Amino acid sequence: MNIDRRMFSLIGGHRAPFILSIAASGAAAVMVIGQAAALSRLVNDAFIEKAAPAELVPSIGFFALFSILRMLLGWLGHNEANRGTIAVRRDLFAHLTEAIALRGPIYARSLPSGRLSTTLIKGVEALDAYFSQFLPQLFLALLAPLIILIAVFPVDPVSGFILLGTAPLIPLFMALIGKRAGAMTDRQWETLSRMSGYFLDMLQGLPTLKLFARSRSQHDAIADAGERFRTATMKVLRVAFLSSLTLELVGTIGTAMIAVAIGLRLLTAGLAFQTALFVLLLTPDFYLPLRQLGLKFHAGMEGASASKDIFAVLDGPVDDPEPAGHPKMPLAHTIKPDVAGISRWDIRFEGVTYSYPDSREPALSSLTCTIPAGKTTAVTGPSGAGKSTLMNLLLRFQDPCSGTITAGGRPIGEYRVEAWRELIAWVPQHPFLFNDTLRENIMMANRGATEETLRYAVRLAGLEELVNRLPAGLDTPVGEQGVRFSGGEAQRIALARAFMKDAPILVLDEPTSHTDPELEAVLQRAIRTLMQGRTTLIIAHRLETIRSADAILVLEGGRGSATGTHRELMEGSAFYRSAFQNPEEAGT
Repeated sequence: MNIDRRMFSLIGGHRAPFILSIAASGAAAVMVIGQAAALSRLVNDAFIEKAAPAELVPSIGFFALFSILRMLLGWLGHNEANRGTIAVRRDLFAHLTEAIALRGPIYARSLPSGRLSTTLIKGVEALDAYFSQFLPQLFLALLAPLIILIAVFPVDPVSGFILLGTAPLIPLFMALIGKRAGAMTDRQWETLSRMSGYFLDMLQGLPTLKLFARSRSQHDAIADAGERFRTATMKVLRVAFLSSLTLELVGTIGTAMIAVAIGLRLLTAGLAFQTALFVLLLTPDFYLPLRQLGLKFHAGMEGASASKDIFAVLDGPVDDPEPAGHPKMPLAHTIKPDVAGISRWDIRFEGVTYSYPDSREPALSSLTCTIPAGKTTAVTGPSGAGKSTLMNLLLRFQDPCSGTITAGGRPIGEYRVEAWRELIAWVPQHPFLFNDTLRENIMMANRGATEETLRYAVRLAGLEELVNRLPAGLDTPVGEQGVRFSGGEAQRIALARAFMKDAPILVLDEPTSHTDPELEAVLQRAIRTLMQGRTTLIIAHRLETIRSADAILVLEGGRGSATGTHRELMEGSAFYRSAFQNPEEAGT
């Protein structure tokens, strides 16, 4: 019936609401028995025994009491199941985003953006029906019929055996139909994921499509994707309706058998009226949880299908355990040029090799180099030489296939991923801006910073004039992917994040590539201030930005071909001299 143990593991520390929900539902089943007992006695006393109205008051009172308690327990069970489900969804979303963040942008870019967003949003939402409806109903379908059987067997063993014999038919038919329905739901979810990814790509590329007058040509493709999803959905609904009919038929046949057996025994005076009515009243409630389980099963199948993509993200080494005997490295939280600890540690690549899965040649091959502590090291080389791979390895977006990267003589792989990245301020060439205010986009680097620190970072990054022009200042929304800001302004925002973080290691991926000469001069002064006392790695695409570096590493074909200062490389490296004099031909 598509019950995955891993789905149960998602409940984690939120078992209490689900346990309370199941207990409340079980207690409600006991109230059903009380209702049936009170009502059967009330009818028997009123119509068979011809009791006086005053004698009926206790039965009426008990019936009302059991009815109210059943209603309250039902509400409690439903409410607790929803409360537990909300907590599970909240934690699951946090774990998914944390797993993606720990794996880094390399992993995120390896997945179709539409499928990933569908998993994070629609996939997590799809689990709602699984946890709030199917799981509680699964336990109720086990408890309620058992409780009713315990009540029926002592008073009418014949009906008890009929119930016991027909009850397994419902789960049997559920299993037979559910297997096919599960396969169809998987295909429906796959179709939805593909359609979402395609539609998202179309939306993101709409300006380009309009620029080349190709937007209307995508109309038929989107309509075709929607039609495929409609067809897959209707197939799932057809099986769901068929299974509902089958389960209702089994329940109806079972109820009819009980009614016929009881009717025959009433005619022969083999069964008391009150007992007969008591069993008849309980029979529909005996089959009801089993029939509802079939309905809830179909409601939860989408969540079961979505869980496959969810576990694909959660599974795997997204985090490293904290090494025994080694505390986390100290973190910096304020903007100060003096950073102790790791700022005095050399970072060394020793025989590092990395190969991409779809590449025959390694991006880095047996690379050995040193990034001196507190110094500025620049890396340059032709396109495809391994500059970005070196940076990704340092940021631990990737791990070496062989060789080690050490900080102060200790492999960085021994640190927790998030602890290591807390030590690094990264200014990428194309920074990502979230659809939030400018303040939040900068403050994300240091949530505990003061307003004074924020203003200081804004001023150092050359954003002060821009902030003053904005209608709401720092509280101005930046738009989806920073649509309201130019490439140079986005880089300055990323630079302000680096000032805010004040990390001992600084990684710059050509932070002035989208700026004019006047602004570049301002930012270069700010960057020099930021680099003081920090271990800095600059990935150079514009060679003018690395002339003042303490050391320059030239990469060619994934290997370090030369190392030295600008003057030394101009004299000793033919590639560097040629690249500096003719950068366009060199392809840096």
